[in-house]
Amino acid sequence: MPNPALTEAVYYILLSLTEPLHGYGIMQHVEQLSRGRVKLAAGTLYGALNTLLEKGWITALSEGGESRKKEYVITALGREMLDCELARLKELLENGRTILGVKA
Repeated sequence: MPNPALTEAVYYILLSLTEPLHGYGIMQHVEQLSRGRVKLAAGTLYGALNTLLEKGWITALSEGGESRKKEYVITALGREMLDCELARLKELLENGRTILGVKA
Protein backbone atom coordinates (compact mmCIF):
# COMPACT_ATOMS: atom_id res chain seq x y z
CA MET A 1 0.00 0.00 0.00
CA PRO A 2 1.52 3.34 -1.01
CA ASN A 3 2.10 6.00 1.59
CA PRO A 4 -0.35 8.91 1.56
CA ALA A 5 0.79 12.22 0.14
CA LEU A 6 2.03 14.64 2.77
CA THR A 7 0.48 18.05 3.06
CA GLU A 8 2.83 20.88 2.22
CA ALA A 9 2.84 21.98 5.86
CA VAL A 10 3.79 18.50 7.12
CA TYR A 11 6.45 18.17 4.42
CA TYR A 12 8.09 21.43 5.47
CA ILE A 13 7.78 20.65 9.18
CA LEU A 14 9.55 17.31 8.69
CA LEU A 15 12.26 18.98 6.59
CA SER A 16 12.74 21.56 9.31
CA LEU A 17 13.16 18.90 11.97
CA THR A 18 16.26 17.27 10.53
CA GLU A 19 17.83 19.44 13.25
CA PRO A 20 16.19 19.93 16.67
CA LEU A 21 13.93 22.99 16.71
CA HIS A 22 11.26 24.52 18.92
CA GLY A 23 7.86 25.63 17.61
CA TYR A 24 8.71 29.23 16.75
CA GLY A 25 11.93 28.09 15.08
CA ILE A 26 9.93 25.65 12.95
CA MET A 27 7.55 28.43 11.87
CA GLN A 28 10.49 30.62 10.88
CA HIS A 29 12.31 27.83 9.06
CA VAL A 30 9.23 26.77 7.09
CA GLU A 31 8.64 30.35 5.99
CA GLN A 32 12.29 30.68 4.97
CA LEU A 33 12.37 27.35 3.08
CA SER A 34 9.19 28.22 1.17
CA ARG A 35 10.42 31.76 0.44
CA GLY A 36 7.52 33.18 2.42
CA ARG A 37 4.84 31.21 0.60
CA VAL A 38 3.99 28.90 3.54
CA LYS A 39 3.28 30.59 6.86
CA LEU A 40 2.21 28.33 9.70
CA ALA A 41 -0.15 29.66 12.34
CA ALA A 42 0.53 28.44 15.86
CA GLY A 43 -2.65 26.34 15.96
CA THR A 44 -1.81 24.64 12.66
CA LEU A 45 1.76 23.97 13.74
CA TYR A 46 0.97 22.53 17.16
CA GLY A 47 -1.89 20.44 15.78
CA ALA A 48 0.49 19.00 13.18
CA LEU A 49 3.22 18.43 15.79
CA ASN A 50 0.79 16.47 17.98
CA THR A 51 -0.27 14.33 15.02
CA LEU A 52 3.35 13.71 14.01
CA LEU A 53 4.21 12.75 17.61
CA GLU A 54 1.30 10.28 17.68
CA LYS A 55 2.44 8.72 14.38
CA GLY A 56 6.01 8.43 15.65
CA TRP A 57 7.38 10.59 12.82
CA ILE A 58 8.92 13.08 15.26
CA THR A 59 9.93 12.99 18.90
CA ALA A 60 10.05 15.64 21.58
CA LEU A 61 13.45 16.08 23.15
CA SER A 62 13.87 16.19 26.89
CA GLU A 63 13.51 19.66 28.26
CA GLY A 64 16.69 20.68 29.93
CA GLY A 65 19.09 23.50 30.23
CA GLU A 66 18.04 27.11 30.39
CA SER A 67 15.44 27.09 27.62
CA ARG A 68 11.84 26.25 28.53
CA LYS A 69 10.98 25.70 24.87
CA LYS A 70 10.27 22.11 23.86
CA GLU A 71 12.32 20.99 20.89
CA TYR A 72 11.34 18.36 18.33
CA VAL A 73 13.34 16.25 15.90
CA ILE A 74 12.47 13.83 13.09
CA THR A 75 12.61 10.06 13.79
CA ALA A 76 13.81 7.30 11.47
CA LEU A 77 10.16 6.62 10.56
CA GLY A 78 9.60 10.32 9.82
CA ARG A 79 12.69 10.33 7.61
CA GLU A 80 11.34 7.29 5.78
CA MET A 81 8.06 9.12 5.16
CA LEU A 82 9.97 12.17 3.91
CA ASP A 83 11.99 9.95 1.54
CA CYS A 84 8.74 8.41 0.21
CA GLU A 85 7.29 11.87 -0.36
CA LEU A 86 10.41 12.96 -2.25
CA ALA A 87 10.08 9.90 -4.52
CA ARG A 88 6.38 10.70 -5.09
CA LEU A 89 7.14 14.33 -5.95
CA LYS A 90 9.95 13.26 -8.29
CA GLU A 91 7.51 10.96 -10.12
CA LEU A 92 4.98 13.80 -10.45
CA LEU A 93 7.64 16.11 -11.85
CA GLU A 94 8.96 13.52 -14.30
CA ASN A 95 5.45 12.66 -15.54
CA GLY A 96 4.58 16.33 -15.99
CA ARG A 97 7.79 17.00 -17.92
CA THR A 98 7.22 13.95 -20.13
CA ILE A 99 3.61 14.80 -20.96
CA LEU A 100 4.28 18.50 -21.50
CA GLY A 101 7.56 17.97 -23.33
CA VAL A 102 9.52 20.11 -20.87
CA LYS A 103 13.24 19.45 -20.55
CA ALA A 104 14.84 19.33 -17.11
